[in-house]
Amino acid sequence: MTPVLLFILGVVFVAVGIAVSIALHEVGHLVPAKLFKVRVTKYMIGFGPTLWSRRKGETEYGVKAVPLGGYVSMIGMYPPNKEDGSVRPSSTGMFQTLATEARSMAHEEVGPGDENRVFYRLPVWKKVIVMLGGPAMNMILGVLLTAVLLMGFGIATATTTISDVSKCQVTAGQTVDPDSADCRLTPAAAAGLKPNDTITSFDGKPVTSWEQLTEWIRASAGREVAITVQRDGNPVSTAVTPVLSARPVMGADGRQATDAAGNLQYQDVGFLGIGAQTALKPQPASSVLPMAGENIRQVAGVIFNLPARVVGVAKAAFSEEPRDPNGPISVVGVGRVAGEVAAMEAVPLQSRVATLIGLMAGLNFALAVFNLVPLLPLDGGHVAGALYEGIRRRVAKLRGRPDPGAFDIAKLLPVTYVVAALLMGMSVLLIYADIVKPVNLFG
Repeated sequence: MTPVLLFILGVVFVAVGIAVSIALHEVGHLVPAKLFKVRVTKYMIGFGPTLWSRRKGETEYGVKAVPLGGYVSMIGMYPPNKEDGSVRPSSTGMFQTLATEARSMAHEEVGPGDENRVFYRLPVWKKVIVMLGGPAMNMILGVLLTAVLLMGFGIATATTTISDVSKCQVTAGQTVDPDSADCRLTPAAAAGLKPNDTITSFDGKPVTSWEQLTEWIRASAGREVAITVQRDGNPVSTAVTPVLSARPVMGADGRQATDAAGNLQYQDVGFLGIGAQTALKPQPASSVLPMAGENIRQVAGVIFNLPARVVGVAKAAFSEEPRDPNGPISVVGVGRVAGEVAAMEAVPLQSRVATLIGLMAGLNFALAVFNLVPLLPLDGGHVAGALYEGIRRRVAKLRGRPDPGAFDIAKLLPVTYVVAALLMGMSVLLIYADIVKPVNLFG
């Protein structure tokens, strides 16, 4: 296939994946709501004009024109107005009007016999289950995709086969012309090692992993050792003398370590001048949850620092500053990354598919964690409202006071609109940045 067609297929893959993830998120709300006998009037994927819909029972299922989300409509999301019409509301301001209109809309579809099927009458624990159903579905999907990635494909692991042999010895930040007199051969080049050689023994000891080999090389500076490789199916023996060289100190996160002043750290160790080929190595089932937990931790860190990161995106979008490759991106950016991965013809197909599956797993974790933020209109905001209702009722009972009833979350609609406006503005900014200055993840 041509790179353009592969790019399009990558974009289509992630678009379908996002649509399925959103659809399952809404199923996570729909199923418990129906189990708890709440009347659900609509299950919609997308926003805007309806492209297709079909009614089954009391629920209309459909797809809308703008595929940037979805929703489930449940009757009675807000308690009814306490005023019976004989007394004018105590406030006629904008916030009071917003809350009143929201309550009216929430009850406009409540018909005879629906009085006990409204959402606001559910016990607190049932409300929490309904609202957590969406994020839980994305968590489950993320874990399943992580399992497919790790157990079905594996993770890229260094092998004992050489990928490249450096010709010249250089220090950090130095460049040397391989054909110049300044080029001092690396021990690997001097010993005649070649790409695609598989190292089978080092200093008379069998080599079973790249990590093991690396430790032996680092500890052998200045000492000649025997090395055997498998080349074109035949064993080849030679000798190498690792040189003492300043190499980067790597931290537990895989990045180069720094000292207290922020300077990059190096250490003098033995050096040959070879790189390792990588191959996907399937992992055991026990690795799935730790990997999922690490992904969730990283996503939570990004979301926790989202305001500062969005400011960084804005600065990069309207200046010469580079984009942070670990910063937030929009659906446009995700689609572009997926397209670039799919179009990498030099990368094995299996590795590209694995990368796309990992991308979808990360997206589902991001959807789950982001929706848990305790702000309306996100699911976490509804959960926070339900928990507040439970605490308020508990406190009233302990004090011997009457049950205050369901918490009127409609009073928080002004906050909801502000948050929604901020989220929309952030989405527009990220889309713009992903068009004019996209994140470069592949060098």
